[in-house]
Amino acid sequence: MNQPAPGHAHLHLSPDRIYPFDARGIAKRFRHAAIFGALDALQPGETMRFVNDHDPLPLLAQLSARYGTAVAIEYRKKEAGEIVIDFVVRE
Repeated sequence: MNQPAPGHAHLHLSPDRIYPFDARGIAKRFRHAAIFGALDALQPGETMRFVNDHDPLPLLAQLSARYGTAVAIEYRKKEAGEIVIDFVVRE
């Protein structure tokens, strides 16, 4: 993922290094760009906990193509109307 610019410290605001991302509140036309932006902001060892109302299979294919093995995809919850997936940036 991206390294902070020289002179700019990366702020670890979450002690557990897990950052929530609820896609349900983002307009559909902006979702993928917002998700990629959020993932690009993560440092190795950090996790984006993604919540959505459906299983985002096309997104997962895009993530695999874009990040390869650098981002692990781990389902946390898979129920009708609520999908929770951790996107973990590998160290």
